[in-house]
Amino acid sequence: MSPTGKLFATAAMIEGVTWAGLLIGMLLKRGLEITDLGVRIFGPLHGMAFLFYVVVCLYAWIKLRWPLWAMLVALVAAVPPLVTVPLEMWFRRLGLLSERTH
Repeated sequence: MSPTGKLFATAAMIEGVTWAGLLIGMLLKRGLEITDLGVRIFGPLHGMAFLFYVVVCLYAWIKLRWPLWAMLVALVAAVPPLVTVPLEMWFRRLGLLSERTH
């Protein structure tokens, strides 16, 4: 895996973990009505992680010479919860996280 591929994998994991934290925070706030601490912590963290992930996707698209469909799928994967992690595993299997010579 290339350094850019590792950066993408890291960004995907951070985005997924912060999504999970935000979902748990929303459950504690709205579902169980216990505390809003999780939302106050993970809301801003997830916002920053989402923006970081989008920037890394665009960087990987250019640096790793992804086809347009891969970049679009990567961006759409950030919207539903926890999809960036399996997407990263799929991209790894396809070889999209390695340097391309052509």
